[in-house]
Amino acid sequence: MRRASLAVLILLAACQRAPVPVDAAPDAGGAPVSGLERAAIESGAITDTSKTSPVGLYQRSHEAGRDLLCVMPAKDASFRFGLQANFGEDQSCRGQGTARRAGDKLILSFKGGDRCIVVAQYDGDQVALPGVVDMACADLCRGRGSLEGVSFPRIAGDAASALRARDSGGDALCER
Repeated sequence: MRRASLAVLILLAACQRAPVPVDAAPDAGGAPVSGLERAAIESGAITDTSKTSPVGLYQRSHEAGRDLLCVMPAKDASFRFGLQANFGEDQSCRGQGTARRAGDKLILSFKGGDRCIVVAQYDGDQVALPGVVDMACADLCRGRGSLEGVSFPRIAGDAASALRARDSGGDALCER
């Protein structure tokens, strides 16, 4: 019995070793990437967002309407975008501006007014706005609409699809 207890204690002690440091080399955007994440990217199990352009059309349809985000390339390393989020009758948000990448983030700078800036999460397949946005962004919305927590799944990865995007009034979201 003592030998069995001793064997269990030795096994438990072996499990209590200090963790081996994870190789966390930075990705192209400067964000650390663990060895496991790098292996998943190399195997194709997850998307390498540092190599996936955000250009394209993102859309979600729901009972209150349709949320759209179009992203177009700009002359420099930045992008142009337009978005509309609907929350029901006379409740929506709409805006346009410029965007730039920062690792797995997409920084949306809306033009006009108080200069609303939103730091969105970008994973290659979706753009997700945070649950709290700057109060200056309220000027983009009508009624009780808010950009907080809105997400846009990708439906097309080309500029031509983004150019065809129309808001609920039929106007182009992304212009040439």
